[in-house]
Amino acid sequence: MVNRVTATPAALALIDQLRAKYGPLMFHQSGGCCDGSSPMCYPDGEFITGDADKKLGEIGGAPFYISEAQYEYWKHTQLIIDVVDGRGGMFSLEGPEGKRFLTRSRVFTEEERRELNQ
Repeated sequence: MVNRVTATPAALALIDQLRAKYGPLMFHQSGGCCDGSSPMCYPDGEFITGDADKKLGEIGGAPFYISEAQYEYWKHTQLIIDVVDGRGGMFSLEGPEGKRFLTRSRVFTEEERRELNQ
């Protein structure tokens, strides 16, 4: 099975740490503006998704959303959520930890694209 979004072991460890502190989590791939284009982590339900948001999957048991408009730019890639040292988005839960989530990507293979289109 091909996943549209995955997470590195470091990101999964931070998700577990944040879940222990804040409870159930959710992610939304930011489209820019104040916090740039980064994955934002919120307590589950704090960020209100709408008809223009698409659920890509889950990472570490947390749902991961992206806007339909931004999805059109990224649909040919797998999003790989990683974590690096530094301050990220001021609205994302990992900020006080001295870490920030980061989106990496890779282009799907032809075989993966066929599987996704079934």
